[in-house]
Amino acid sequence: ALVWAAYMLNDQSPLGSAASYGVPLPLDREMVARLLGFSRLQNNVLYANNSRGKFESAVLDSLDQIGLTLSKLAEDLMLFSMPEFGYFALPPELCSGSSIMPQKKNPDVAELVRGKSGRVFGDLLTLLAVLKGLPLAYHSDMQEDKEACFDAVDTLMACLDAVTGMVATLRPRAERMRAALLRDWSGTTDLADALA
Repeated sequence: ALVWAAYMLNDQSPLGSAASYGVPLPLDREMVARLLGFSRLQNNVLYANNSRGKFESAVLDSLDQIGLTLSKLAEDLMLFSMPEFGYFALPPELCSGSSIMPQKKNPDVAELVRGKSGRVFGDLLTLLAVLKGLPLAYHSDMQEDKEACFDAVDTLMACLDAVTGMVATLRPRAERMRAALLRDWSGTTDLADALA
């Protein structure tokens, strides 16, 4: 829902706003917006320029939420694939051995996804730090927003690809899950609900 909201917020053409004062030329703003694929126009030039960077921050905020979900999923997969639980077996091609313990398998992809989600959070903070003190109109500071935006998108796309591959090749270990249920009675509530 947040990604869709960010998309809808950005789906408006600012053509003709210039540096907050508008353009006195007879521009066919609607035609240009249509040709560029926008669904509507930004009609207030002050709004159009004040939204610079804010719209990008809405996109990064929605990406942060995806990154947060991926980070939590990666953590759960690492936790529940540890020998103490063993509910899942991570694909060996997404793990590496330890330099001093060759029998150990490090969940590299999951750890990298968990770490890179923090990088996406940092990109949002970078953008917000650039925007925090800017008055209306265009300022050269705004050139600093592009790197953070592109990095966040690239990083999150790589994380999505990695998690997709990890989940697709994940092996559930039903016998371990069943044994845990019988050992600690964690399914008792489900049983009581079913009997009621």
